[in-house]
Amino acid sequence: MTRIPAKYHFIFGLKPQTEPFHLAWYLCLRSCIEVNNPDRVFFYYHNEPYGPWWERIKPELEMVHVDEVDFIKDSDAYKNSDEGQYIQSMKLEYAHQADFIRLRALLDHGGVYADIDTLFVQPFPQEFFSKPCVMGREKELGEHETLCNALILAEPHSVFIERWLSRMYEVFDGTWSRHSCLEPAMLSREMPEMIEVVEQEYFYHYPYTTEGLISLLGKVEAPPDKVCSIHMWSHLWWGPERTDFIHFHNEMLTEEFIRKYDTTYNLIARKYLG
Repeated sequence: MTRIPAKYHFIFGLKPQTEPFHLAWYLCLRSCIEVNNPDRVFFYYHNEPYGPWWERIKPELEMVHVDEVDFIKDSDAYKNSDEGQYIQSMKLEYAHQADFIRLRALLDHGGVYADIDTLFVQPFPQEFFSKPCVMGREKELGEHETLCNALILAEPHSVFIERWLSRMYEVFDGTWSRHSCLEPAMLSREMPEMIEVVEQEYFYHYPYTTEGLISLLGKVEAPPDKVCSIHMWSHLWWGPERTDFIHFHNEMLTEEFIRKYDTTYNLIARKYLG
C-alpha cells in the first residue's frame, strides 16, 4: 500500500535574492524531475529567485509563497550559546525557518522534502513509500546519533512529523542541530512504529567531512548501489571564504566545469545539463 504520495517539496529564497539562481540548484530540481517522475513539485519561497537557470526550471514547479516564521524571527534563543550567536551574526536564521516550513508542508501534503543542495541519483526503493515516515542516519554528531532533516519522506498528517513539529517549539535553542536532527533521532526511539530509519548510505553516503567532500567534489568515486540521492553540504564550502573543509566554492561549479572535469558529482550531474 502506498502511503507517501509522489509530491516533492523544496524551499528557497527565505532571504533576499542578490545573485542569480545557481546551476547547482537547477540540477537539484532537474534531477528530481527526471529521476523521480513526480506528480507535483512544490517550490516554497519568500523572495523569488531570478536568472537563466531559474527561468528554465520555473515552468515545471508549483510556486508557493510563504511568510517568515515569526517564532524564529523573534526568538531570543540565539543569545544563549556561542553557536546561536554566530548563526544570528551571520544572518543564517533563514535555515531555521526552513526547518519549520518543511514539516508543515509535509503535514499538509505528504510526500518527499529535500534540501536544494540535493542531487538525485536513482528512484527511492518502492517500499519506502509504504512507510509512515522515512529518514536517514547521518554521521554521528559527537556521541549522539542524528537523523538528518535534509531529506524526509512522510505520509500526509504523519504522526511522527506532527509530534516532531510540536517538540521543535519546545526544544529550539538557536543551535543547528538540537531541534532539527537530534530531536527526530530521540523521537524515533520513542515511537519506532511511526518511522523507518534507513542507513546513511541511501541519502548521505558522502558525509560532511573533508574526506567526504573531496570524494564528492574533488575526485571520482562511484556511488554504492543503494545511493538514491546525494547531499552536498553546500553551507560548508559555498563561499570563496570557506576553505576550512575543502578548497572549492560555488563560483567554480559552472556548466563548463561539470562538462569538462570528471568528479563524482559531475559525472552524475552532467546528464541533467541537456
